[in-house]
Amino acid sequence: MKGFIRNVTLLLMLLALPVIASAEVVNINKADAQTLASELKGIGASKAEAIVKFRQEHGSFTSLDQLTLVPGVGDKLLSRLRPMLSLDSD
Repeated sequence: MKGFIRNVTLLLMLLALPVIASAEVVNINKADAQTLASELKGIGASKAEAIVKFRQEHGSFTSLDQLTLVPGVGDKLLSRLRPMLSLDSD
């Protein structure tokens, strides 16, 4: 029975791998509102527009933590999105 459970668990992990690997990293300093909303789960049109507006008013983000200054983006959401975000300026 242990072997069966282990094999089922391994199979499920292997099936999930393409989904995990396909997650794109989004550059919050370059992405437009449409890209933010479509690529980041939990970011709808209004939050995406707020992120772009904040960036236009305050300049590029220098830290992912600055996203919590955007209305509607809290610590919990940022924690979940952090692996999918980039600050690259090139």
